[in-house]
Amino acid sequence: MRTTRIGAGAGYSGDRIEPAVELAERGALHYLVFECLGERTVALAQQARLKNPDDGYDPLLVARMRAVLPVCRANGVKIVTNMGAANPLGAAEATRTIARGAGLSSLRIAAVIGDDVLSEARGTELALDIGGTVAGLGNRVVSANAYTGAGPIAAALSQGADVVITGRAADPSLFLGPLIAEFGWAVDDWPLLGKGVLAGHLLECAGQVTGGYFADPPYKPVADLARLGFPIGEVREDGDLVITKVAGSGGFVTAATVKEQLLYEIHDPARHFQPDVVADFSAVRVEEIAPDRVRVTGASGAAKTGLLKVSVGYRDGFVGEGQISYAGPGAAARGRLALEIVRERLALTGVCMSESCFDLIGADALHGAEHGRDHAPYEVRVRVAGRADSFIEAARIGEEVETLYTNGPAGGGGAWKATREVIAIASALVPETMVRTAIRMIES
Repeated sequence: MRTTRIGAGAGYSGDRIEPAVELAERGALHYLVFECLGERTVALAQQARLKNPDDGYDPLLVARMRAVLPVCRANGVKIVTNMGAANPLGAAEATRTIARGAGLSSLRIAAVIGDDVLSEARGTELALDIGGTVAGLGNRVVSANAYTGAGPIAAALSQGADVVITGRAADPSLFLGPLIAEFGWAVDDWPLLGKGVLAGHLLECAGQVTGGYFADPPYKPVADLARLGFPIGEVREDGDLVITKVAGSGGFVTAATVKEQLLYEIHDPARHFQPDVVADFSAVRVEEIAPDRVRVTGASGAAKTGLLKVSVGYRDGFVGEGQISYAGPGAAARGRLALEIVRERLALTGVCMSESCFDLIGADALHGAEHGRDHAPYEVRVRVAGRADSFIEAARIGEEVETLYTNGPAGGGGAWKATREVIAIASALVPETMVRTAIRMIES
């Protein structure tokens, strides 16, 4: 039975590049997939493109392509990625420039477009998961991107693409597309598509399944995390797979690492909604068959819903933040006094915040003051953050923290402040007929 090998080259936008190079060089891959697009990432990319029409793709695309294109071409490895973000065509052009610079002629690069549905969604009564409608957000809407499926990716590969660059494709679809192209799976063979989604789900976060997010000493020690190897999925034509990694790389693949990733971001394991299929993971079996080799079987699927998720990015005010440190005897008491001073100052000067937090990082920032008073830390870091409607109002928060240098408790140091606009995300569902994808093929 035929088998294809798919490597996960990234699990998020800022992920390490060296493990992807290792996969391309030593992984005996057929495909290398870079999953780099979070919900908020695409909204920020849309913002960047508004400022510069040539921008809007992943900031590490150039570095990644320079690192892997030559070796992928030499080893016959095809690349699939959502690093196109808000500008897949721009990302494809940048990739062509890199290929030409590396002397790689006749490289076929496909841009999958059509996930941007801002013009279709703006001003509509499309219902949002936060309540209200898109129309209710008014001119605060920045972006609207649909989670597209595996079909356009498979089509691009079948048309001879060496590199496929998408925008907001669903994460598992980046892996399912190559499987459909490789094995000729029917787009309504729901059990097979469910198995392909499982493969994508296990691989999409890269180092999480090889021990990176798993590590928790002393209970779950993982060796050589500084050289963590990224995973490889050996997927058979019948959809069953083995998760493994490059021999000698850091981390490990065990039944436990696979099970943790299997449960990641899953609500109902029997009905995991995707653009291509409703996947069913409820009967999945996980079995260690050798060191760093875990067999995963039993996934299935049911007919897709015909609906696609859309992430709507919108402006949601500004956040101002300030931090300062205190150390030595009485550090916590001085830190709490600093918080009281800033709280009163913000009230006295009339700074209007819709949300705020006043924390001692390392003492009570995560679990509250009741837990933080159980011990007297020798060092603390004060953090004050708040949301305001205007940049000027938000900036006042960090400024008040900074004035603690000379107007607060003794020994404050390392003050830091920042103000940023908040791009929030809401979700909606639209009929898949509303989203029209297309492929643009260019050649180096």
